[in-house]
Amino acid sequence: MQRLRVKFHRGEEVRFISHLDIMRLWHRAFIRAGVPLAYSEGFNPHPRISLAAPLALGVTSEAELMDVMLSTGLTPHSFTSVVGRQLPVGISIIQVLNTPLALPSLQSLVRFAEYKVGLETGQSAAEVAGAITFLMSKTELPWQHQRDTGVRRYNLRALVDDLWLIDITDGFCNIGMKLRCDSNGSGRPEQVVAALGFANYPESIHRTGLILKST
Repeated sequence: MQRLRVKFHRGEEVRFISHLDIMRLWHRAFIRAGVPLAYSEGFNPHPRISLAAPLALGVTSEAELMDVMLSTGLTPHSFTSVVGRQLPVGISIIQVLNTPLALPSLQSLVRFAEYKVGLETGQSAAEVAGAITFLMSKTELPWQHQRDTGVRRYNLRALVDDLWLIDITDGFCNIGMKLRCDSNGSGRPEQVVAALGFANYPESIHRTGLILKST
């Protein structure tokens, strides 16, 4: 048995593909590439593939993480070579590493997600920076959003670890965000944008990193 950790890129071409369809896409690519996948036991076996943190629709990423369990050994180089040829435009492998079997699940290790969020704005750099400073100075930021199961109320500020202005040019700015992403809650960039006082939905949301708990 072998456990490989795969870091991959999701581009504009696949930003509206759901989490379930992404999992199916990878499974098909592995089958076509002849990768010796390991499967769960039981009446209905499933391939042992897991993503660190599902990406929301419309979001691109350069930092997606996935663990793949193999029934027999395969070098990271061979894996990258055979699987890479089966991937569609918009998905590409960045790195593959051997990972100890005894480590906790990938999902349980995720602590934060970092984003680059692009916005149209008529504000100056000083005004945007001031809004960021004001939000970060708060200890409570009551928030709510509608879910299928009803309204969820929570403290949005507790989900924001850091915010910073990356750049601003000709009415467009990029804001960096480090948001909590664990079993107790996940920050959503579009909600942080609204909390900063921007009226419009972001023009772009790009995940730049996933931060894992040290093991």
